[in-house]
Amino acid sequence: MKRYGWIWLVLVLLLSFGPSAFAAEPADVLKAPMDEALALLRDPQYKVDDPGKKAAQREKFWSLVAPVFDFDELSKRTLARNWADFNDAQQAEFAQVFSELLGNIYVDRIQGGYSDETIEFGDQILHDSRPLAVVKTFIVSARNRIPVDYSLIQKGDTWRVYDVKVEGVSLVKNYRSQFKEILSKESPDELIERLKQKVAEQKEKLAQG
Repeated sequence: MKRYGWIWLVLVLLLSFGPSAFAAEPADVLKAPMDEALALLRDPQYKVDDPGKKAAQREKFWSLVAPVFDFDELSKRTLARNWADFNDAQQAEFAQVFSELLGNIYVDRIQGGYSDETIEFGDQILHDSRPLAVVKTFIVSARNRIPVDYSLIQKGDTWRVYDVKVEGVSLVKNYRSQFKEILSKESPDELIERLKQKVAEQKEKLAQG
């Protein structure tokens, strides 16, 4: 997964929208805020070696990222059958700490990784039987054209992302295999504690600059 690190957040940041935003088509949800997000990535004020600026950029990134995802859905699909072994409080806590972990990982990587790539949109696939959709896109650079698929679910009148695939590699499936192995030996509380420790380590690293 390391070689995909910065790409994941580039993808996510291009999808920013507020919780009340609504678009009739999933692709519209992804397209509308692209100019603003690209401008943020290209803004020269964040390219300086200034911890304060970097911290401000991180906060802005997360404010854009968080509303895009349905972290409850993402968490449920990531844990798969193990989700039923978590009680309501554990499910909520897992979703919260998992979202924080992902945010820290990918915001950290994107800050040093973006280099003026652009995005092209491909097909939009709507599922007839359930409120699900896939929007196909491509990250385009001078040397590469990387396929990226967004899986979205409609709840109420809003489409939100619950998985991202880069060159066929699924974010959900990658973490599912890791958590499945851990949960074969440890309890839900122990897994949550592992994630909390990782988040604490991330924060300590950031504080040290």
